[in-house]
Amino acid sequence: MTRAPLDIAIAGCGVAGLALATLLRQQGARVVVYDRLQTPRPLGSGIIVQPVGLHVLDAIGAGRAVRELGSPIERLYGLSGERIVLDVRYRARGRQAACGLGVHRGALFQALYDAALASGAEIVSGHEIVGASDGRLAFAGGKQSATFDLVVDALGMRSPLSRPPDAPLPFGALWASLDWAGPFDPAALEQRYVAARKMAGVLPIGRLQGEERQQTAFFWSLKHADHAAWRATPLAAWKDEVLALWPATAPLLQQIRSHDDLVFASYAHRTLRAPVSRHCAHVGDSWHCASPQLGQGANMALLDAFALARALETQSNLDAALGEYARTRLWHIRLYQAVSYLFTPAYQSDSAMIAWLRDFLLSPLSRIPPAPQMLAALVAGEWGAPVSAIGLPSPRERTRAGEG
Repeated sequence: MTRAPLDIAIAGCGVAGLALATLLRQQGARVVVYDRLQTPRPLGSGIIVQPVGLHVLDAIGAGRAVRELGSPIERLYGLSGERIVLDVRYRARGRQAACGLGVHRGALFQALYDAALASGAEIVSGHEIVGASDGRLAFAGGKQSATFDLVVDALGMRSPLSRPPDAPLPFGALWASLDWAGPFDPAALEQRYVAARKMAGVLPIGRLQGEERQQTAFFWSLKHADHAAWRATPLAAWKDEVLALWPATAPLLQQIRSHDDLVFASYAHRTLRAPVSRHCAHVGDSWHCASPQLGQGANMALLDAFALARALETQSNLDAALGEYARTRLWHIRLYQAVSYLFTPAYQSDSAMIAWLRDFLLSPLSRIPPAPQMLAALVAGEWGAPVSAIGLPSPRERTRAGEG
């Protein structure tokens, strides 16, 4: 007996919400995505979509569009003074097409938004979500949605439907999307450090849809406690600090004309015990959030979306599906949350001892096999075999299926 199509509400029009909406519509579910903004749009500058995330985008049908706009990333490279303290090369995994993809968040959002609309998902804007109960969403002002078979929370780290993080991590970052300029490697994320207390980074992020100019994401680590003081300090003084660390950033800094050209992002570590609470299922940062050091946030969200959609498609009832969703994602998430928790102080902290260990012990050891292969697989999102765990066909399997 065929199960009747599900009615599903998705709270949040971000990476996880849009990806899930498309996947569910492909299965025949009725999907309504609610967002608080009148015109849904992305927040932030650029990200690296890792190989595991690209697998999901291909399954959605958005992989080609994102690849056309993004910039292939073959290497993550960082210096502390003259010492190499970060050098991860995707090709160490020994496979073809093994690189990540630097993408403007706007380009990724547009590709996912277009896919969701093309699939027939309904997107309802201008609805600020404040709660959920008995299959219904509650909105600011006292109104409620219709009743759904399932409510999915894709509202991110500060979701009112999830448990908030205890506190933000001490370090956040200033971000800006700028025109590509300077002597930077167009296929690498480059970073410069002063111990672990200062970090600057440059990431190629390709272009936005409809534009030809190539862009880069520039970021600078900054403590929450220092953000107000930074805004009160003349911008020229901050630029001098950046130039002292990394003179090559001069053509990028020339494009930053006011404090408002930079957006301050905060981060936190938090993982719910289970992705299913009393009234909804959680995906992405509403379930698990971490520092950006491993570059896994959007990729985790995409994997969650595919895992939940597949569980709903293959299981006989809703409770079994939600249990299967938790089972297939929990190991990978816990593994990466633990590694992120351990790695973060090595790149963003005030600890001189941890920075010394990174520079003089861990950095040389990371270049001795099999460490390069392990680090490349870690960055690619492949520790814990998440693709096979959620039943996502590999590119080779999809090719074979097409040939068959």
